[in-house]
Amino acid sequence: MTPSPQQQGPQGQQPQPPNGFWAQAAADPGRAVLTAPDGEEWTAGRLLASANQLVHGLRAAGLQRGDTFAVVLPNGAEFFTAYLAASQAGFYLVPVNHHLTGPEIAWIVSDSAAKVLLAHERFAAQATAAADEAGLSATHRYCVGTVAGFRPYHQLLEGQDESTPDDRTLGWVMNYTSGTTGRPRGIRRPLSGKLPEESYLGGFLGIFGIRPFDDNVHLVCSPLYHTAVLQFAGAALHIGHPLVLMDRWHPEEMLRLIDTRRCTHTHMVPTQFHRLLALPDQVRRRYDVTPMRHAIHGAAPCPEHVKRAMIEWWGDCVEEYYAASEGGGAFATAEDWLKKPGTVGKAWPISELAIFDDDENRLAPGQLGTVYMKMSTGGFSYHKDEAKTRKNRIGDFFTVGDLGILDEDGYLFLRDRKIDMIISGGVNIYPAEIEAALLGHPAVADAAAFGIPHTDWGEEVKAVVELAEKNAPSAELAQSILAHCERQLAAFKRPKTLDFIETMPRDPNGKLYKRRLREPYWEGHGRAL
Repeated sequence: MTPSPQQQGPQGQQPQPPNGFWAQAAADPGRAVLTAPDGEEWTAGRLLASANQLVHGLRAAGLQRGDTFAVVLPNGAEFFTAYLAASQAGFYLVPVNHHLTGPEIAWIVSDSAAKVLLAHERFAAQATAAADEAGLSATHRYCVGTVAGFRPYHQLLEGQDESTPDDRTLGWVMNYTSGTTGRPRGIRRPLSGKLPEESYLGGFLGIFGIRPFDDNVHLVCSPLYHTAVLQFAGAALHIGHPLVLMDRWHPEEMLRLIDTRRCTHTHMVPTQFHRLLALPDQVRRRYDVTPMRHAIHGAAPCPEHVKRAMIEWWGDCVEEYYAASEGGGAFATAEDWLKKPGTVGKAWPISELAIFDDDENRLAPGQLGTVYMKMSTGGFSYHKDEAKTRKNRIGDFFTVGDLGILDEDGYLFLRDRKIDMIISGGVNIYPAEIEAALLGHPAVADAAAFGIPHTDWGEEVKAVVELAEKNAPSAELAQSILAHCERQLAAFKRPKTLDFIETMPRDPNGKLYKRRLREPYWEGHGRAL
């Protein structure tokens, strides 16, 4: 869902403050810009000095313009130090999901050609396994805290100059997004060669009506390795909004921070709404949520009753977007949604939406087809995957496979998602990787994975297995197969339950009729199949 950093601020917006974090930090180094999860406050000057030192340290480690470094970090000041360092030195920053296993992280480190891995001691086991498998030199592994075989993070900064680096040029975040092949691919955008100050880095938030400074405070309540979470937080920082960081999200703690820190905007997923609404009334009444101006949610469908309940509680600050890591999107205010329940909004000013049929004909309003998007601010490619880059495109439009309609007023209504993708707690999970793990068990002849209803997370992963000959279904065998998956997959990807089937429903060409497997679990739940 990341727009190009070269986009400009919305027309008619008030005159901008000094452009970008660096200019603002130089103008007012004593201003508090970040509150860490433990309550420690960072000034602009301190964060700027750390980012400058990290640039010098990474260059000393051999990184040059266009090179990549990866981070396996929790929400914290170190994450933003890395973000700001990459953004002004022409590096690519690769944020890695710390819930992944060592081999999964190793794939991303290797594929991205990361020259340095920066990890936190909380994720020592995964980071060590990843660095070993990726063949990363011991001189290019750094940790926050203590990890055997890693150099301390402070050694990257110590002795380095706090002054502005030479040869500054705008860098980029290269997020990895999973695909149906089961291997994640990096979304890579070309470097502009411009100075960071020559691009309006906070303009993205203007799409949602969020203005520079204006007493805004951004609450980071989800992991920063998510594309949208870092995009929102980074944009907020660049237009003068202090950041308040949560490490592990808890519903009451979020309410407390909104109240005590007077947080005005945040990025959320519907699972968080569900958890907030489950709090006892006396807990909900304990906190003032009126400072919140923009509680922007996306990443997964939000049930209508949950959306209405949040609007009744928090008011018209509850807003929604639809987008993809690749770019493009739609936005709906609370007023839009109440007027047109179920909509995910109208196209962003820097984006265009269209509906095409399978023959690449553009469809009229009200006709169901595949949703395509394009950005007016530049394109993207999948790193080392030209075939995927070219796939699912019509001219400058691209699709992630969702089905929907545009009404006469330009509002988008989704009718289905990529049919095989599982969305659990706002996280995209692709079955191919799970099925590959299932098929690695010696008792499994055929396998399918798909999402089934879950009250809290929206969906959870279900596995259905056809056994190889001479194997009989049993609770013990089911547990053996699930345990096998635990060794292969991150926790959020693992099947939570497993059923056996005598024969997997496939057509003569081998295509799996996954719809037939899913339907019984979704009866009465209203999911389009």
